[in-house]
Amino acid sequence: MDEFDTANLIYLALLGGAILLWFVVQNRESLGKVTQQALIWGLIFIGAIAAVGLWEDIRNNVTPRQAVLSGGDRIELPRSQDGHYYLTADVNGTPVTFVVDTGATNIVLSLDDAAAIGLDLDALEYYGRALTANGEVRTAPVTLDDVTVGSLRFEQIQALVNEGELDTSLLGMDYLQRFSSVEISGGTLVLRR
Repeated sequence: MDEFDTANLIYLALLGGAILLWFVVQNRESLGKVTQQALIWGLIFIGAIAAVGLWEDIRNNVTPRQAVLSGGDRIELPRSQDGHYYLTADVNGTPVTFVVDTGATNIVLSLDDAAAIGLDLDALEYYGRALTANGEVRTAPVTLDDVTVGSLRFEQIQALVNEGELDTSLLGMDYLQRFSSVEISGGTLVLRR
């Protein structure tokens, strides 16, 4: 905290203390009822602060993360609170959440997602190399039987399994180039076939 924040905090604490002292002095004859009302207003205030602070999480849980529209020819992905675009696709029949990464060339699966879709991790051959923000990692090429979002289905998709630590699988340009347009407008990523 810098000096300006500290000064503001001290000022607000003194102002709040003065208001509280005035309130107690003015209502000293009915202090029990005043205390009860002050407690109720304090709880309302805390509830309002919590609702404002959690609004993005509430909105993300209430609204869909993605929509497949226009007979399956269009996918809309709202920007997430962290600024990324996420797409959930059925890969070999298993839902996998990807972060859309225009900087990635390939579809890259995390070890957890690769295991979840039924790939035998012990049989993979990690002979590829990829340079990431965290350094160089080994990769293993795989072929995905199908990647489906709504009615959009692509078969025999080439992908990589990342041997390093990868929290969320990546949906790179190999997938995105299958669409006729990729557009970002108003906080929404739109993929059109």
